[in-house]
Order: sequence, then C-alpha cells, then structure tokens
Amino acid sequence: MRRLLVGVLSVLLMLLAVPWAFAQPTSAAGPASPALDFQTFRTKVQPVLLASREGLVRCITCHGGKVGTRLRLEPLSEGATTWTEEQSRKNFTTAASLVVPGSPMASRLLTHPLDRQAGGDAFHGGGKHWRSQLDPEWQALAAWVRGPGAAVGGTSASGTAVRIIQTNAAGDDTHLIDPATNRVVGVIRGVEIPHGVTASQDGSRLYLSNESLHTLDAVDAVTLTVVRRVPLSGRPNNVAISKDGRKVYVGIAQAPGALDVIDTAALTNVKTVPVKGSIHNVYVTPDGKHAVAGSIPERTISIVDTATDTLARTITLSAGIRPMAFDTNADGSTKNIYVQLSNFHGFAVVDFASGKETTRIEHPAIDGEHPHTDGLQGAPAHGLAVSPDGKTLWSTSKVFGYAYVHSLPDLKEKGRVFVGQHPEWVTFTPDGRFIYVAAAGDNMVFVVDTATLKEVARVPVGQVPKRNATAVLKVAAR
Repeated sequence: MRRLLVGVLSVLLMLLAVPWAFAQPTSAAGPASPALDFQTFRTKVQPVLLASREGLVRCITCHGGKVGTRLRLEPLSEGATTWTEEQSRKNFTTAASLVVPGSPMASRLLTHPLDRQAGGDAFHGGGKHWRSQLDPEWQALAAWVRGPGAAVGGTSASGTAVRIIQTNAAGDDTHLIDPATNRVVGVIRGVEIPHGVTASQDGSRLYLSNESLHTLDAVDAVTLTVVRRVPLSGRPNNVAISKDGRKVYVGIAQAPGALDVIDTAALTNVKTVPVKGSIHNVYVTPDGKHAVAGSIPERTISIVDTATDTLARTITLSAGIRPMAFDTNADGSTKNIYVQLSNFHGFAVVDFASGKETTRIEHPAIDGEHPHTDGLQGAPAHGLAVSPDGKTLWSTSKVFGYAYVHSLPDLKEKGRVFVGQHPEWVTFTPDGRFIYVAAAGDNMVFVVDTATLKEVARVPVGQVPKRNATAVLKVAAR
C-alpha cells in the first residue's frame, strides 16, 4: 500500500511540474513582440487620425478629448493642424493600449473602424472607415503595429515605379496614374484645393501645396497619407524642389508675395524670401542654381539664388507671368525662359542671361474649331513644357483645346493635337514618349504619343484637373 501511495504521489508531482516548467521564460519560447515606434506613430499614424473621408467625420472629431471613448486623443490647440510632441506622446500611450504589437487583426484600433466583410468588428459608432485591409490608411496603421522592418500589407515597399501625379483644383483629391496601363492606381485624399505637386529624390514622399489650409502637405508615397502639414506664410500656389532634394520652394500667392523655403528633412518652414509681387508659379532651373518665380500682378520674374536663398535679380515683361519652361546651353546652364503671358494666346522667349525678350510666338486659329473665351481667367494659354530630349516645346491652348508643338531651337511649329476642353498643365514620361495633358473642362487627362501626335488614352480623374507632374515613387510590391 505504501509503495502504491508513493507511486501516485510521484506521478502527481511530475504532472504538477510539467506546466510549471513550460511556464518559465526560455529562449526557445519564440520571438518577443515588436516594440511600437513613437516616431512612426507620430508621422504615419496620427495623420490618419486627422484625415478627412468622404461621408465620414474625422477620427479627431469624435475622439478629440471626449469622455466615453477608449481612444481619447488630445484636443488640438487653437489654429493647430497637428499635435505637439508632448501631445503626440500622450496619444501614443492611448493608442498603444488598443493594439497588440505584431498583430494588426488582434488590435481594436485597426479592427473597430474596418468593414465587417474585411474582418472588422461588428459595429463602430463612428462608421466604417476602411472597406479593405488594402486601404493605404489601414496599411499605415498595420505597419506601425507590426513593428520596424515589417512589410506594409505583408509586402515589401522596396520597389519604385513611374507615376503621373494629377492634382484636382476643385476637389480634395489627387490622382496617381500608372503610365504603363494609363489607369488610376492611387488617390491622395484630404488635401483640399491641391495646387502644385513635386516629389522627393528617393521617391518616398510627395509634396502638395494646400490652398485651403495654407500649408505644404508631405505625403507618404506608399500609403498616400499626409504625414505632416507645414504652415506657410500665406496662401500657396505652385511648388518646386531643389536639385539636391533638401528644399521645397513654395510660391506664396497672397500679397505681398514671397517664396517660402521648406527644409525637407525637418519638414519646417526655414525661410521666407521676399520677392516682387505675389507668386503664381515657381520652378528650379535645370542646373539647380536658381529658383524662378513669376508674378501676375507685377509682371515680373524673380530669380533667386538657391545657394543663399536670396533674390538675385528680376525681369519685367509686358504682361502677367503664367507657366514657364526652360532649356539649356551645352554646358548645362540655363539658356532661355519660355513663358506664357496673361491675355496672350501663345508664349514669349526670354534670354536668361540678359533678361531680354527675344521673340514672341502667337498660336494661330484652327480651321473648323470654335474659339472658347469663357472661363479663361486671363490665361488663354496655360500649359508649357520642354520635352526631356530638349527638341520640342509643347504649349496648350484653352481657346481651341489643342496643344501646339514647336521644334527647338528654331521654334518652327511641327504639329497640333486635340487635348480636351480647357487644357492646362502638361508632363512627360521620363523617356519623353508620351505627354499627359490635364483637361480641366473634361475632368480627364489626355495621353498623347509624342512621336505621332496621336491621342492614345483618356484617364478620368477629379474635378477641374490643372497642375501635374511626373515622379518615380516608392510603391508596395505585391
């Protein structure tokens, strides 16, 4: 009997010891949960909490300091467009309590506003913000939860691709077009009245001037979310990036006019350069040595030295300065400024070195085409670009809906092509094979083969598309 009791006790002790042994932390227990990164939260997640969505209130509207919600965000200070670092750290602590590091689908912050059909919770009092886990906003949050080095949406963001960026002047969206398919492959939302757009050298960011909030909005190229809104000195128009990518120049259209200089590393407004007149458009010359800004009311071109960010000289013409384009000398220095002028149906040529106008080309009427005079806004011609090979100059006509093509340097007209109602800006693919024209009157982008001067596609976009650009951007590989 004693042997039996001893045996039973031994077995019981062994059974009790097993769970105790497995409960001890060991190196073989699997990888630790990833740490949540504050800077990623501040630059990638917080913009999602501030973003506007069609038919929905913003997250901050319901969660901005209100009692009764588990996600209690700090109220924004009066006039602020984002949170301070101290406020952001409080938001970080709150948001971290609603996630399981490493597991987006176990995190209430991600599942509560996600559509039920996509794996989300049954109900969210603020509505369903994301219909799919492929939504760029949802993926931005998921990448933060997964931790540093984790893939976005289970994929790597190591690839790049050419994109045509089309802003829509009467909307709060900007469309990204894939020139390989001529389809819209992404939409940036929440930048109301986006004006100018440019991209960082490494393709990780887009910069859009926000006329509504008077900010320069930095947008993550993969998630297409606004990561920072940089306050400007006034209402902005067009933008241009320095050749080294360290600065974005923003034309300030609000009187008395200026160029704001934005440090792209710190994302802060580091200088306001006084110029003559409110600025409509700004460019950086091909050699990177000058920022060139045009004023409509003062009829001046202001030339700023990019090494010192000071005004070097001004050029005065007979009418307001509209879009400009540049070509170069053999040594890469700037040769000519091609400029469209207020109330002139064509363009002028200005020698960059002397500042003197050397010639003026007026676009002739097109037989059989009825001229449009309504809604020209003082700009019968409002789209101008030199082709990547430097051999042609393209100029759009809102009067007839055509692009006129001139050879360089002799300025002989070599053809015309219809590009829609009220065509505005133009941008080329990097190889120059195709040109994309924003047809503001059609809410379309017309695609033209530059060799044949034939239309090859029309891409529907947003309301009143105007400024556009070409960029090589980082994309999520799938």
